[in-house]
Amino acid sequence: MALRPSSRKVRLFLVGAALAATSVGCTLVGGPAAAPPGPSTGWTEQGIASWYGDPFHGRQTSSGETYDMEEMTAAHRTLPFGTVLQVVNLDNGRTVQVRVNDRGPYVDGRVIDVSRRAARELDMVGPGTARVYVTVIEPASR
Repeated sequence: MALRPSSRKVRLFLVGAALAATSVGCTLVGGPAAAPPGPSTGWTEQGIASWYGDPFHGRQTSSGETYDMEEMTAAHRTLPFGTVLQVVNLDNGRTVQVRVNDRGPYVDGRVIDVSRRAARELDMVGPGTARVYVTVIEPASR
């Protein structure tokens, strides 16, 4: 008569094996892998923009830079750091160019967070948000 391991032991073994397999796959050999390329010039997105200033001013961004709310920068969830974007306020036609240096926005339904300076130039500081059209005008350099 063969002995059958308990289903709990089998589950623990399988979980352990899966963890071991994934940790081996994550081992870096020769340094970190190159980031996948971002969208090319002309890529667009439309949605709601918001802006951010205090209390983030002076704090470190996701790219490692210090956030300066008076620079022409933006936060985007996925675009590579260094990507230059044109942002058009669809309600008044105002346009700015910003460089992605942070991650965000962290509010559902928003596509980009711009710095306070960019928000001023887009005339969206008072309302806090605006309908925008975003276009990549310069992909991030490698």
